[in-house]
Amino acid sequence: MFHYSNQDLYCENVPLADIAHQAGTPAYVYSSAAILENYRAYDEALGDLPHTVCYAVKANSSLAILALLARAGAGFDIVSGGELYRVMQAGGNPSKVVFSGVGKTAAEVDYALESGIRTFNCESEPELALIDALAARRGVKAGFAVRVNPDVDASTHPYISTGLREHKFGIDIAEAESVYGRARDLSNLAAEGVSCHIGSQLMDTNPILEAIDRVLALVEQLRAKGFGIRHIDLGGGLGVAYQPHEQAPEIRAFIAQVRAKLQGRGVRVTIEPGRSIVGRAGVLLTRVLYRKKSAEKEFVIVDAAMNDLIRPALYRSHHEIIPLRKTARPQIVADVVGPVCETGDFLARGRKMANAAPGDYLAVETAGAYGFVQSSNYNSRTRAPEILVEGDTFRTIRARETYADLVRGEVV
Repeated sequence: MFHYSNQDLYCENVPLADIAHQAGTPAYVYSSAAILENYRAYDEALGDLPHTVCYAVKANSSLAILALLARAGAGFDIVSGGELYRVMQAGGNPSKVVFSGVGKTAAEVDYALESGIRTFNCESEPELALIDALAARRGVKAGFAVRVNPDVDASTHPYISTGLREHKFGIDIAEAESVYGRARDLSNLAAEGVSCHIGSQLMDTNPILEAIDRVLALVEQLRAKGFGIRHIDLGGGLGVAYQPHEQAPEIRAFIAQVRAKLQGRGVRVTIEPGRSIVGRAGVLLTRVLYRKKSAEKEFVIVDAAMNDLIRPALYRSHHEIIPLRKTARPQIVADVVGPVCETGDFLARGRKMANAAPGDYLAVETAGAYGFVQSSNYNSRTRAPEILVEGDTFRTIRARETYADLVRGEVV
């Protein structure tokens, strides 16, 4: 949905330069059409297989984006009480909410029970005991799935790999039957499913398919012991292309492989995509402030910083950086850096890029996931606005913060 027309970069039918001039920079811009297209790719490819596509709220939790997906029929995967509150504020249906996460608090669990969420993905026996006790107080029965760790190497960044025995997530799949057995004594719990998520930004789908085989074997094992397992949750994690040479898995083709494994197995499937729905649907707009040369290299200093987009500093991740207006000037090799007082404040290092002059606008691509949600007020910088494009119009869905916002809630 981002394309050049007559040398100008557009989001859908809106020139991004128009947004930069009106909203200022830095600013996040999202394509509603791209978000819906990616969601529908999952939903339509699953077809008549009983399913729920639960968008992973942690990828991008803007209320307008949650509302857009809720209206399209999406469920939601949450990992905190705050994310549940956001889903509810956006009009999401709590009966289509799955609560994941390794460290749920009693207050969060109680809020989820009060709201009537669909199920909990549980990661430890003490968590099961807590949910049982809180459900008993409310006189309800809470559905749950144990998140199993299948010991499958996701072959991704170590910070976002979650499927090996050494990771904090889940319960060893070899111990799962015993855990379900002991959970039978917890009378306010209902064992409805099995959950699994092996990691994020997966470019090779084979580990996911291997994990599905292991989960299906466990389901049959549990059913043989009398457990009424009716659904499996496969998590999310499908990757997106951050660099031009990368080839990301195609959503519909991947889901066709998943369907082939699940058809006729008598289970409802939940899938929890985040990045693959919103990642490439967003950019971060920024303006060049200065050009600077040292004895070693050249710097392009922009008004966006690590507090706006931390992924390059945190993960050494690559984001393409392109001009809002193409130029005939020869390309340069430079570090793209921001105003934050840290050497680690960079958006790119040693990057071959457009020869951008002070005042020029740039777009940092594939910033729709884990962009704004990880932004901060470090150096007392106000957080950027978020803009949603819908065809030939755009609207601000989060206002730029003010200096007054920086001290809201503080006292001298």
